[in-house]
Order: sequence, then C-alpha cells, then structure tokens
Amino acid sequence: MTKTLIRRDAPGTALSADLPPLLNRLYASRGVTTSEDLDLALRHLLPPADLKGIPEAVAVLSAALDAGERILIVGDFDCDGATSSALMVSVLRSMGATAEYLVPNRFEYGYGLTPEIVDVGLGLEPNVIVTVDNGISSMAGVRYAKDMGLRVVVTDHHLPAAELPPADAIVNPNQPGCGFPSKNLAGVGVAFYLLSALRASLRRRGWFEANGVPEPNLADRLDLVSLGTVADVVPLDRNNRVLVNEGLRRIRAGRGLPGINALIAASGKDARFLTSVDMAFALAPRLNAAGRLEDMSLGINCLLEPQPDKAREMAGRLNELNVSRRGIELDMKEQAEASLARVEAVDAMAVGLALYEPDWHQGVVGIVASRIKDRYNRPVFAFAPGDPGELKGSGRSIEGLHIRDALDAIAARYQGLVIKFGGHAMAAGLSIREADFPAFRDAFDEEARRWLARDDLEATILSDGELECQVDVSLARQVLEGGPWGQGFPPPVFDGNFEILSQKIVGGRHLKLKARHAKTDQVFDAIAFGKDRLIENRHCRLVFRIDVNLYNGLMSVQLIVDEVDPVMKTA
Repeated sequence: MTKTLIRRDAPGTALSADLPPLLNRLYASRGVTTSEDLDLALRHLLPPADLKGIPEAVAVLSAALDAGERILIVGDFDCDGATSSALMVSVLRSMGATAEYLVPNRFEYGYGLTPEIVDVGLGLEPNVIVTVDNGISSMAGVRYAKDMGLRVVVTDHHLPAAELPPADAIVNPNQPGCGFPSKNLAGVGVAFYLLSALRASLRRRGWFEANGVPEPNLADRLDLVSLGTVADVVPLDRNNRVLVNEGLRRIRAGRGLPGINALIAASGKDARFLTSVDMAFALAPRLNAAGRLEDMSLGINCLLEPQPDKAREMAGRLNELNVSRRGIELDMKEQAEASLARVEAVDAMAVGLALYEPDWHQGVVGIVASRIKDRYNRPVFAFAPGDPGELKGSGRSIEGLHIRDALDAIAARYQGLVIKFGGHAMAAGLSIREADFPAFRDAFDEEARRWLARDDLEATILSDGELECQVDVSLARQVLEGGPWGQGFPPPVFDGNFEILSQKIVGGRHLKLKARHAKTDQVFDAIAFGKDRLIENRHCRLVFRIDVNLYNGLMSVQLIVDEVDPVMKTA
C-alpha cells in the first residue's frame, strides 16, 4: 500500500537554550510551548484528591489493614494488568497486608471479574476484592461477590457503560462525575494513585508508627507504573510522561526491580540506556506472551520475585514464550494477508475489516489485528474460536473511528449480535456467535463507513523532516531519552534523500544498509527490519528513526528504516 509522507509543522521558537536545536524543534512540533513543560519531576503529578471514589476506596483498604483482613487483587492478562497486579500486591504486602492476586486465564474464564472468577477467588478466603485494569463492566461479578459477603473496590480506566457495577468504591478517571484532569491513566496509573492516597491516609493517622511498619517508598515502584503505562498505549499527556520518565530514570540508575531488570536482560537491552520505545517493543511483548499463550501468573511472579537469579529464570521462560508467539503471529498474519490479497484493489476492500480462521489463536488475534491495521490503514477485528459456538475478537482502530463506541452502536442497532464487548478508542474486544460472523463482518464495515471518509483511509507517515546536523552518539541518546515518547507524544521520525553505498539481507528477512545522507554527507549504518528485498535505486528517500547500536561495549549511531521512497505530499 502506497504511503504518503507529511512533514510536521516545526515552529522555529527555541524552548531552551540548553537544548540542541534538533530537540527544540521536536518538542515544539509536539505542542510543548515552554521550557517548564519539560520539567517532569514527580512534584508535577496531579494530586489524587480529584479522582472520584478515592476516599471510599481508601476507607475500604484502611479498614482491611486495621482488621488484618485478606485482600485479593483480580487483574487482567496483559502487561498493564500484570504490572497493576504486581504493584498492588507488593505495596499492600509492604504495608503489612495479606494480599494475593488472581488473574483469569483468558482461555477458560475470559476478561474481568466474572462470577466464575469470584468462585475461584473464594477459595483464597478473601474479605476484600480489588480489581485492577478491569471491573468497570463487571456487573454480574461484582454483584455476586457482594452477595458472597465480600467488599469490592474497582480500579479501572476503561470506558464505562451506562450502568456501573455495585461496588463499595470505584476509582476510574473515566467514570461519570470524575473531575480528574487527565483521563489517560493506564490501569497501573490508577492503582498507583489509589496506593498513594492510602499511604497518605495511613501516614496522617500515624498508622505506620503505631504498627511498626516502615512506610513504603512508592517511587521505588515507578518502574512498574512506567512499563504498564507505555505498554497499554495510553496517550502520554504530561502527567503520564511524569510517571514514565520517573520510572525510566530509576531503571537507568540501577534501581529497577529484579523482575524488570531480568526482562531487560532477556530482551538484550542495557538498563543504563533503556527508553520508552524499548519498553513498548522489547519488554512488554515478553511479559504479554505469558497472558497470550499460557497464564499471566508467570509474568506477575517474575515482577514480584525479589531474587535476581529466580527472576532471570522466569524471564527466560517468558522469552521462550515470546519466540513461540512470534511464530504463531507470523503464520496468522500470512493467512490474513493471503485472504485480503484476493481483493483485486485496495479501493474495493471493506472499510472495516473483520477476519477469522478456525485455527487462529485467541491470544494472538490482537497483534494480528494491529499488523493488518498498520498495513492497510483500516480498523480491523481478528477472531479466533472461543467458548463452544462462539468467537472471541480483538480490534484495533485508526484515527477517526472510536472502536469501542462503534461496537456500542452495532450492539444497539443489531440486538443480540454482540454477546459482550469493551475497550478504548483505539482497541476493543468482543464475543460473538460463530454463526454470526458474516453478519458482524457486514455490520462492522457498515459502521466504519459511517465514521470514515475515503481520505481517512489514505495511509500517511508523519515526519519531523530532514536532519540538518551531524548526529553523534551523544545527540542520538538525547533524542532517544528525550521523551518519553509514545502514544500522543510520538517518537521522532525523519526523512531524507540518501545514496545507498552498500546493502545486504541479514537474518533472512532484514535489510542492512550503509547510506550517505544527501544534505549532511554523513554516512550511517542502517537496518530495515522485515524488509527482505534489496533497494533497486541507488538514490532514494528513506523514512527513519535514530537509534544507538551497542556492540561489544561500543556505541554507534544507527538508523532504523521504516519506509523507502514514500510519496511526498505537496501543499
């Protein structure tokens, strides 16, 4: 699919004389207007008082601590859910609580606090259930837990339905009536805020001194908050950037948890130079692999493990699962592309794509939907067999279509078509009957056409323009570490004309280059992952990211090539 290159506006105003011109330009084009906006110290975090439900949730947990009651954390089976569970369990235990966790196996129980999961949890004899990264749509599960005599605290960040669960407390910045200024917290961010408020409440009444319990330093758990926030692809507004930046700063300083450090080592990264992009593309997939293929308990146990040797063993197993996940994903992606290739032209393709094969793996359909969405620039649902007679689907969207709201509209228009659903603006999940797949496929395409015009389907690349300076390792590291970059604060991408000096295929499917930049005359080593064909023209336009390659203890600048010869859009 042809992609069109569009360059970002690059205001000429310098934000700080202490920054290189390149970084000034990058920040200005992302809406950073003052040098104060670049101060990401913890003191700039929004206070928890504006989060609706915080006082009620703190009261429930405080009472549980006072009475020595058992607290059960019910999490989700993705990276956000895993980090949320590990954060809540580790901090509550450090406060002296008896805290355990339970994460539904996606293949047996599905998502959220269901009555079935409550039954499993009752075996641990809890007095209080706290959900993390789920629960806002768990009406039946919360009601059943209450019927069983349990108190329930829901912490979540997903969009609520019209009806809220009958919990003792709900903490969710997206619930009606919540005045918290940032609606972009990940599940782990919501959990962090609740724990911060709980600690402050206990401190005010002298609880730690009275009980001989050292007051926990929550900043020492910001590596978990950082990883979960980046992995869940929530917009990195300033508040989230503070959380992510502080977590990264601690990891680089050698203060990461053993489980985090083990994941870094397993991914071949160096903790001293870790970036938010590394978290997204190296750490999170390894942690997610447990929830996708087996059981997220392995991932959570890795994050909770205090012994480095044991953490490394668990990270090694997570790495093996991630290798298996890649193989499954590649097979499914090739099947999906072969199916779509039968469409004679992209213009004839459905606007909203729904894909299904009977042998697909339900733990990997979300990744496949994301890959197909990236290739064709269309919202995509991919389905795999779920419960008998049912399919479980995972969807990814593009700008212009709120995929959770689209599902809501479909469910309202076609009563009974969607069994259950939930999600965000850009990602959602649902269950349908297998026999209803053709009807859902047509309904989703119909709904997508209501949201998206033909221009919305044009695949575009946003570039930060040309490099106009020499790039050494020091500048490259400043760019890499200058974000933190992520959703809503995108990593720098550049374009420029190059002369290809040499090229070869490495590893069977990656193109390694040596290329001279036409404007600066600087020669770069470069690599295009997943491109297994040589570039035909000696002179070409490349779209690329700046990276630093660490090999045998030596660092060098490297370009990561994303596109070759994109079309330049003229004003």
